[in-house]
Amino acid sequence: MDTGHVDRIFWLEVMQRVAEPVLTALAARQLKKRMPVEARIVERVYFTHLEAVGRLLTGIAPWLEIPAEEEQEELQRRRYAELAREAIDAISDPSSPDYGNFSFVLPPLTGAARAAVDVGQPIVDAAFLSHAILRAPTELWEKLDARVQGNLVAALKAMRARKPNASNWLLFSAMIEATLFRLGVADWDSMRIDYALKQHEQWYLGDGIYGDGPEFHADYYNSFVIHPMLIDIIETVGQQYQDWSDLRERILRRAQRYAVILERSISPEGTFPVIGRSLAYRSGAFHLLAHMALRQELDHSLLPAQVRCALTAVIKRTLGAPGAFDQNGWLTIGLGGHQPELGEVYISTGSLYLCATVFLPLGLPAENTFWRDQADWTARKAWAGIEVPIDHAL
Repeated sequence: MDTGHVDRIFWLEVMQRVAEPVLTALAARQLKKRMPVEARIVERVYFTHLEAVGRLLTGIAPWLEIPAEEEQEELQRRRYAELAREAIDAISDPSSPDYGNFSFVLPPLTGAARAAVDVGQPIVDAAFLSHAILRAPTELWEKLDARVQGNLVAALKAMRARKPNASNWLLFSAMIEATLFRLGVADWDSMRIDYALKQHEQWYLGDGIYGDGPEFHADYYNSFVIHPMLIDIIETVGQQYQDWSDLRERILRRAQRYAVILERSISPEGTFPVIGRSLAYRSGAFHLLAHMALRQELDHSLLPAQVRCALTAVIKRTLGAPGAFDQNGWLTIGLGGHQPELGEVYISTGSLYLCATVFLPLGLPAENTFWRDQADWTARKAWAGIEVPIDHAL
């Protein structure tokens, strides 16, 4: 069995380990009952369930969307697609015990708890859920019945009740509106999209890197959120206005460059720099690299196989670390195991499922070049004394 096939089987096994507890609990409408909530502040319980489903689905959506050629994998895909639709029903149905916090309902908060809780948080995870729908419109929208579609649109529209922060959060509001456009909702709001696109143009700092707001942040938010959402927003609505369309080439070129930076940051051992916020998202730090591999738009300096091998090493070091899951299969806070000290005040169990974005290339067929051959990644070659291409800024 070739290494690419072995890696795909491994990726599928880990992806299913991540997804199974969340989706089966939601299908039974028992997520709030079953999922433990690890968090620094207890108030995160009001957001964590919507976080879990939105972040998980945005990572596995491309795999759900494309029928698999291998029979056993196809049976798995169909099962998870059905579970995902049941999860969307459970999280968007106001009568469901697992109804998500789309209405920003919170108990009265005072003091430190109030300061630590941003009631705009549902915008974030409604956007990740929206992103999942854009990535799998057949399985996660068209196959929903009319009742669930209506509930979902109402839930997404409810996000207009709060404004996002002046940061990458602008893209969350824009992503929701782009999805409403894709779903055929007549009153989608072009201004929220326009503002997010124009602000990020102003916040571009060079060499494929955007500020998170006007200033640079040394973290992985260019990969967690900024590049992937900019790409899929512009691909969805870019043709609606010429000035949006004009941004497409720049957005893709910058994303391609930042994907190179990400690949070069993966050490020979599959580790990466422990810098910035939200390290508990683990392999989600490589959302953009996985996204560019899925789109088959990697820079010419990167072979698809070397990206697969690099990401496989990352998956093993993060999701394969002892303590990454609790005894019941739920993710724990940490990077290289269970490290609760790495959880910021906005981190809780549901937040951690952004790690699933590393699995985007499972949306490529098994015969795709990404899943063929074996190739060392840049740092592995460089530190072994093997020839590597010189790096160039954009």
